[in-house]
Amino acid sequence: MKLVKVQVQNFQSVRDSGTFDVGDLTCLVGKNEAGKTALLKALYRLNPINSDSTNYSVTDDYPRSEVSGYESDVTAGRRQHAEVVRATFQLDEEDVAKVEESFGKSWLMDGSPTLVLSKGYDNNLVVESLSIDLEQAIQHLVGSADLPSTLSEALSTSTSLEEMLTHFEEGTSRDPEASLQAILQGIQEQGMALYVYDQILEERLPKFLYFDEYYQMTGQDNLAAIRDRRDGGTLLDSDYPLLGLIELAGLDLNQMLDPGNTQSLVARLEGAGNNLTRQVMDHWSQNRHLRMKFDVRAAQPEDPPGMTSGTNIWGRVEDTRHMVTTSMGSRSRGFVWFFSFLAWYSQLRSRGENLILLLDEPGLSLHARAQEDLLRYFDKELVPHHQVVYTTHSPFMVNPSRFDRVRIVQDLSIEEGSERLSPEQEGTKVLTEVLNATPDSLFPLQGALGYEIHQTLFVGPNSLVVEGVSDLLYIQAVSEILRGADREGLSSEWTITPVGGSGKVPTFVALIGAQSGLNVAVLVDYQVADRQSIENLYKEKLLKKSQVLAFAGFTEADEADIEDLFGASFYLDLVNAEFGTNIQDSDLPQISQRIISRLEKHFENAPLPNDLNFNHYRPARYLSENTGKLQIPDDALDRFESAFKALNRLLKS
Repeated sequence: MKLVKVQVQNFQSVRDSGTFDVGDLTCLVGKNEAGKTALLKALYRLNPINSDSTNYSVTDDYPRSEVSGYESDVTAGRRQHAEVVRATFQLDEEDVAKVEESFGKSWLMDGSPTLVLSKGYDNNLVVESLSIDLEQAIQHLVGSADLPSTLSEALSTSTSLEEMLTHFEEGTSRDPEASLQAILQGIQEQGMALYVYDQILEERLPKFLYFDEYYQMTGQDNLAAIRDRRDGGTLLDSDYPLLGLIELAGLDLNQMLDPGNTQSLVARLEGAGNNLTRQVMDHWSQNRHLRMKFDVRAAQPEDPPGMTSGTNIWGRVEDTRHMVTTSMGSRSRGFVWFFSFLAWYSQLRSRGENLILLLDEPGLSLHARAQEDLLRYFDKELVPHHQVVYTTHSPFMVNPSRFDRVRIVQDLSIEEGSERLSPEQEGTKVLTEVLNATPDSLFPLQGALGYEIHQTLFVGPNSLVVEGVSDLLYIQAVSEILRGADREGLSSEWTITPVGGSGKVPTFVALIGAQSGLNVAVLVDYQVADRQSIENLYKEKLLKKSQVLAFAGFTEADEADIEDLFGASFYLDLVNAEFGTNIQDSDLPQISQRIISRLEKHFENAPLPNDLNFNHYRPARYLSENTGKLQIPDDALDRFESAFKALNRLLKS
């Protein structure tokens, strides 16, 4: 059975979320206080894994601004209890086959049966929308029962359930007559849909597992106190993962309360902890040297409050790289979240529980790379077995290649201008159409998309970092000219990445070079003043020295920009054609080997006409748009080809 649609109403910040689709993995994205948690908590109570969390409370959950009027209306009988959740489930083949065992293959009125469950503040579950052919189902019941011929004939000619029931002897205990009578009475009292749900489908309905940061293990507790909370039905959220770990270790609390068995208990707990740690490490790239350790020992007077008598359990995290063991509370909350979730989830999965996972801000404490690890864990380990609905406001918890999984959660009541809203517009809404979303609501999607564009458009497996867009245009244009002459241009395997200036090159290289598997090279302008920053690229081990190339290396000059590869005469032709000037090499001051420096000094004394400003980009654009009309000198092509050959040798095989 699969959850396919949800609607939440009259719950905390939600007046009416609207009906939204749910898939194998559904991401609820929205800003803080938009109502994402309210949606999960409302859905959770429809069929929670913890039976003590089933009820909605008018006092705590009904929208606060209207609760007094609502309670008065219900008490006076002016309105019915408000509905909170309406959920539509799609029956799968196994569900249908299970019903067919009792009611035959003709019980369905459509080929894609759905079960709609709703629940409100009366806390009664309402079953709807099972499209059952009552006549066909009852005919199958009668026809498949081994009944006396007279009774079978009487039932077959009856026109209603009431009439059918009159043909049974009162108080009969003979099977199969008594069994059929009980079934027909149940259908008459409950209705066909509710009867099928109660007898067959209820046990097949997935239970909801809600998990947020409050369910994380504390790392230490008193075993007698946990037992008392369990027996009294007052378990803390943080108790569930610890009890899961204990069960996975094949232990029970009564066993653990005997301090004479501590060595055996610790060994079994560590075995379960090691198993969970291995699972965490399969999807945890932040620190692969962490291990969970557990200890069970008699309480001491100096132990924390509530743990000074009886037997205590202590959870600690060992860092095998730094050879240190610390309490769980002092470790990364992200690691503790992951371990705690696995402990409880693995316990429930080992029982064969049919679950839908509701994860509230699961990546809240995780580094961006760890959030990517978590998304991969969802897809690889959870989605094949369970549906997952999770909330986030982080762009790194949104898969930019699967925006179909995203539902936008927003509450216009907390936006600027909310005083002009109509009652229908207020409260938490779930949107699938981005055109209706506010900028704040869209931000995580924009961030995810921007990161993806950065990764795929400007960064590739082989990234060539250059200073600006003009470098990119020159390289692309000259490469095409060389290839057209059967010479070697820059390989298409290089992704040219302009970073907006020489000062940004080291930072950008540090950022993209941190990504494993990338081959990064740099081709930059070179002045004596830039020497230290360029050398730092390899001295600081950001790149190998062979990956750092300067244009001066392909000229006979000590300093050079990409423009100097063309030679002064040809580059001045580009400038004159673009700006409508007639500048000659002899007009420029001999202050530098770099043509750009000489031009900039010239324009200080002889500005361009019409108040134009000189910039590097316009000559580059002119070249790229007029390559068929221009004849680049052979020595310039030789210099560019030498640079391209050197770069192509750096490509990964």
